[in-house]
Amino acid sequence: MPAGLGTSYSSLSEDVYKSTTTSAAPDKFNVLDSMKKAFQQNFKGGSSILNSIGGGPGARARHSNSLDTVSLHADEPTPIIIGRDSRRMPSSAEETALLGTMPSDSMDDIELKNIQLQFPTARTLSRDDTNTTEEQVMTEKGSILVAIQGDRRKPAIMSFHDIGLNYIANFQAFFNYIDMRALLENFCVYHVNAPGQEEGAPALPEDYIYPTMDELADMLNIVMAHYNLKSVIGFGVGAGANILARFALNYPNKVECMCLINCASTQAGWIEWGYQKMNLRNLRAKGMTEGVRDYLMWHHFGKGTDERNHDLVEVYKQYFERHVQPVNLALFIDSYIRRSDLSISRETDPGKKNDNTLRMSVMNITGAFSPHIDDTVTLNGRLDPTNSTWMKVCHFSANHLFDDSSRN
Repeated sequence: MPAGLGTSYSSLSEDVYKSTTTSAAPDKFNVLDSMKKAFQQNFKGGSSILNSIGGGPGARARHSNSLDTVSLHADEPTPIIIGRDSRRMPSSAEETALLGTMPSDSMDDIELKNIQLQFPTARTLSRDDTNTTEEQVMTEKGSILVAIQGDRRKPAIMSFHDIGLNYIANFQAFFNYIDMRALLENFCVYHVNAPGQEEGAPALPEDYIYPTMDELADMLNIVMAHYNLKSVIGFGVGAGANILARFALNYPNKVECMCLINCASTQAGWIEWGYQKMNLRNLRAKGMTEGVRDYLMWHHFGKGTDERNHDLVEVYKQYFERHVQPVNLALFIDSYIRRSDLSISRETDPGKKNDNTLRMSVMNITGAFSPHIDDTVTLNGRLDPTNSTWMKVCHFSANHLFDDSSRN
């Protein structure tokens, strides 16, 4: 999702985060490393993805090369550093002497010219048709929308969005950001939309049986066959991350690596199930109510979003109210809360081969404000530490450090 502008890098001490992941050999090329570098480059300026993992506008990124850990901090004035040398501020007597040597009329000729006010770019979730092609792909469960960005001759990235969003709201700003041009120059992105979740989608028929999470995963195989793709890099958020994980378990040879943001590997808990059941009832009977909208804001951005990202809050509130088909969203949410456990586990004996986990490289990302931190920690404990990395994006406000966990 969206993220902060004006980010920069500095070091993060190793005592903040202890990685359980074993890094791959430095001389071995890994496609996942390219994705990491692209994410790290993007943290310099901001993107839609950071907001979906708990970052926000005006965040600064801290990165440790050895730990694959990122910490976001609110932007602050550039400090003036006085070195430990002989330089010092002049005394009042010295300042008077210096000013006395300047011509008295020189100050009268100073004129400010070419002053330009710069305002932040307005946030928008409108479709960008300049470099994206939308196509319908037929499946056993009806047609689904696939949006394509980039040169189709390049290696493929396949994305899948979270509940309440589509490829425009979830990924467009991220891939259109200036620092992501290198990614689009080297990859072709195939954005897969869940049935009925695209902009302007009509309400699905009353007798339509929405695909289960496993069936949605199988639909990705149909998309790959349609575009004659041999393998892809998976890039998913929330429900989309869970769908891509299922696809990778069923077709491990077709997935090079994966970037999963706020991915849950277990069944829905009672609290999630209860809240979502109320949301389903409201969406079907009343449409997008204030309660459903607030739940979606919490699901995507966590607590305290109004204080951190006021402009972003307004953009997404309007998006949920105007561009989401409530009946179709209810069907997608119902499928998500009925998800089964991924049934993966970590092999503790290094001498044994474990076929019951994701075999490809996995970058498992969450945010300090994310309500899904525990889900990603659980997933991290079930992945092979030799080919997985857990990354937490942390945020500091302009006034104080937010220590509480709240969203993506």
